Amino acid sequence: MFHGFFGYLIGGAIVGVLARIVKPGPENVGLIMTILIGAAGAAIAGTLMPGSGAMSWVVAIATAVILLIVYQGVFKRPRPPRD
Repeated sequence: MFHGFFGYLIGGAIVGVLARIVKPGPENVGLIMTILIGAAGAAIAGTLMPGSGAMSWVVAIATAVILLIVYQGVFKRPRPPRD
C-alpha cells in the first residue's frame, strides 16, 4: 500500500484523518498522534493485505479506527464535574 518511511507518514496522515472522520464522538487526539495511529493502521493493513487497492484502504482506515478507540480508552482524559 505505502512504501518507505515517508510513504507511511503521508499515508498515515490521510488514513488517520479519515479514521477520525469515520469514528463518532469527541476527539482528544492531537495531530502527531493521529498521523502515528494512521501510519500504524496503514502498516498493519499493508502487512495483512499486500498490494494496493480500495480494499487495502478500507482495512487501513478500519484498523486505524480500532487503534484510535484503543488509544482513547487507554489515555482517556477525565471530564470536569458538572455542577
